[in-house]
Amino acid sequence: MRKDIHPNYVECKVSCACGNKFEIKSDRAEMSIDICNECHPFFTGSEKILDAAGRVDKFKKKYNLS
Repeated sequence: MRKDIHPNYVECKVSCACGNKFEIKSDRAEMSIDICNECHPFFTGSEKILDAAGRVDKFKKKYNLS
């Protein structure tokens, strides 16, 4: 690797809008984010499937799923 072309890799303090705080490695010292794994619907289990015109039921029926 060539010298003096890479950014500094430091500990980064991340704070989410939900109040969650954690540390990662990054080229920044601090970050503020809107959504994290503690408040994202996919990770919290509050994800909802929007069934437009019965597509989910049609898929389940096609592949004999319960």
